[in-house]
Amino acid sequence: MLTRFVALLATARTALLTLLLLPRATPTPPRARGRRETRSDRGDVPGWVLITVMTAALVVALWALAGEAFTSLFTDSINRVRQAG
Repeated sequence: MLTRFVALLATARTALLTLLLLPRATPTPPRARGRRETRSDRGDVPGWVLITVMTAALVVALWALAGEAFTSLFTDSINRVRQAG
């Protein structure tokens, strides 16, 4: 099980490095004559991609390590609710 976790971490690390090291192709739009560009709401897309990939990696890691414990916890909780009602 530990080797599977290490393999998952290596895959997640490779994916993160690939995303971070890819060159960004952002074409510069032509400016209209006499107009200044005042738009500053582009956002931080690579940052959000990194956060999303890291969150997915954490979920996969937790699932790999404690999936059976989470499943039994959920099953026990549902069974207790059914018995109470």
